[in-house]
Amino acid sequence: MAYRVQGIVSWHMGYLAASIAIAVVFSGLALHLVVSDDRPAYRYAGGCLLGLGIAGLHFTGMTAFQVSPMLVEGVFSQPQALQALALAVTGVALVIAAAGVASYLIDDSVRSESLEQLRHMAMTDSLTNLPNRSSFNERLDNELYLADQMGGKVALVGIDLNRFKEINDLHGHAAGDRVLVILAQRMRSLLQEGEFVARLGGDEFVAIHRLREGSLLDFLSRLETSLFAPIQVDDWEAVPGASLGVAIYPDDARDKSMLIGNTDLAMYRAKSDMLKNVCFYEPSMDEAVRARRTLASELREALESGQLDIHYQVQTSVETREIRGYEALLRWQHPRRGYVPPAEFIPLAEENGLILQLGEWVLRHACARAVSWDPPYKVAVNLSRAQFAHSDLPALIQDVLADTGLPPARLELELTESTLFADRERSLRMLREIKALGVSIALDDFGTGYSSLETLRAFPFDTIKLDCSFVSEVESSPQARAIVRAVLALGKSLDIPVLAEGIETQGQLSLLRKEGCDEAQGYLLGRPAPLGQIVDSGQICLAAVADKLVHP
Repeated sequence: MAYRVQGIVSWHMGYLAASIAIAVVFSGLALHLVVSDDRPAYRYAGGCLLGLGIAGLHFTGMTAFQVSPMLVEGVFSQPQALQALALAVTGVALVIAAAGVASYLIDDSVRSESLEQLRHMAMTDSLTNLPNRSSFNERLDNELYLADQMGGKVALVGIDLNRFKEINDLHGHAAGDRVLVILAQRMRSLLQEGEFVARLGGDEFVAIHRLREGSLLDFLSRLETSLFAPIQVDDWEAVPGASLGVAIYPDDARDKSMLIGNTDLAMYRAKSDMLKNVCFYEPSMDEAVRARRTLASELREALESGQLDIHYQVQTSVETREIRGYEALLRWQHPRRGYVPPAEFIPLAEENGLILQLGEWVLRHACARAVSWDPPYKVAVNLSRAQFAHSDLPALIQDVLADTGLPPARLELELTESTLFADRERSLRMLREIKALGVSIALDDFGTGYSSLETLRAFPFDTIKLDCSFVSEVESSPQARAIVRAVLALGKSLDIPVLAEGIETQGQLSLLRKEGCDEAQGYLLGRPAPLGQIVDSGQICLAAVADKLVHP
């Protein structure tokens, strides 16, 4: 309406149709691209196509627009109107351009903030707000690169809390999380330039320290102070403590993988040494690891090649010395190393997943051999935590009893308190299922746990085995004697027989007899021995029965 011209306006219909077709085709292609794929390249291509469609529509349409000049008397152009039109068009164009620029800037800012937030979430531990494993790997790569370029050194410190599981068991996981948060805040607050702390997961942390003269010992001292200071949570106090392993690049390792591995070795050494909180990597640690791996491989071979055997230790009545039964104890006679103590190979079996096979092997062989005993004494077999964690344990016991022909009443299964605490409800259900088979259950190492009385109240035990640590001091320590007396009184009040372990002197046995202990086991009464030796001594005769042993 604002545009006026002196002349005759006409349209070329071919160009007009072409302009409409160009607009439809290019805008359709642009819409298809941006809808079908949201990748940036497709969005930019769609924008370019839309621009081509607009340009094609405009310039092709302008070509279709034709004016034949014709002067009409009395009609004059209005320069003011043209200027106003020019200003209006320019203003609108600037507004559109400004809106586009503002939209781009806002979108770019929001996108940057979102990316930064996502990166923070990906690189940060959600509980403690410390850097996580991904952030640690990135930082360690950077520190090692700087050390290579500048000829410096980097210390890697592995941190594992000592009593964190105990905190979770006693006070719950929420309390454990609060302890982790407090420790993380402490470690974050002590950091100085060139220092870094991350949480890898669970109760495991790691720290990086860029070495300067005398700086490493100061850093470790600050870490120890923060980790060993008491933590007050609600109405209880915890002192978690930690084991720290240290390895230095490039002195102890030539690359990142070796540095992390050597740090772990040093940390495990610190955990195994109760007198050290901090342990530095030493080359001999590699040799120890190789030796353990070799022994684990040989244990697997021993299980398959028949190197393992069961020894039996007698359990007797304290009052009459009458034999009540035998405890089955696994033994390993290595063809080159000789006798390998259970304290050495049982933890290896647990670490390498062999404990289930070993446990079933002992259970089957002990039951199969006990079938032929005359008199028909009971046989006691220890259950590991890994065995008790399997839901098919009652079915396995039932199968073993059926395969070997041993009456259920002659089998006693021994387990420790710590075995029960992973899932108390499930443990109670499992014990009831086992007792329903007719098998008796003994609580081993009684007195060493932290919930002994609650355990006795909640679980259906047939025997309490008093830990040998109390028996060994019963003659010299009034405190140990008082504990033994209390346990025996507790057993009588609950109508549960008490068996004392570790009897080595006549004085210990006499004192236990005086206090009313029911049964005893120890070197004084009989050392663990092969079945053949026990038969030769006349304690047991072997009746002729069919061999029903089934190998797992």
